[in-house]
Amino acid sequence: MIFLDARSYTAERPWGALDVTEIDDATVRLHWTDQPYVWHINDGPEVFVVLDGAVDMHYRRDGEEHVERLTPGRICYAQPGDEHVAHPAPEARILVIERKGSI
Repeated sequence: MIFLDARSYTAERPWGALDVTEIDDATVRLHWTDQPYVWHINDGPEVFVVLDGAVDMHYRRDGEEHVERLTPGRICYAQPGDEHVAHPAPEARILVIERKGSI
């Protein structure tokens, strides 16, 4: 068994990740960041769970930009085709579960 304290994890660079495990074709990764990601369109499903800090999830729906604040315990499920970018506020630790190799 492995036990992790997400609150103390810090990567060497923004969006650096600790690979927790792979389950079938999915990865479970713990990310740390203090910088926004990049706008992207999901090529597969993604589960995004804020464990520490906060994230402003910017997303586009029908060409209009929206923002949802994610705090510890909040879960975001992004479906294939969803366009979004995560902005930490000011830094965050996030558990991401997605298809291996997904962006």
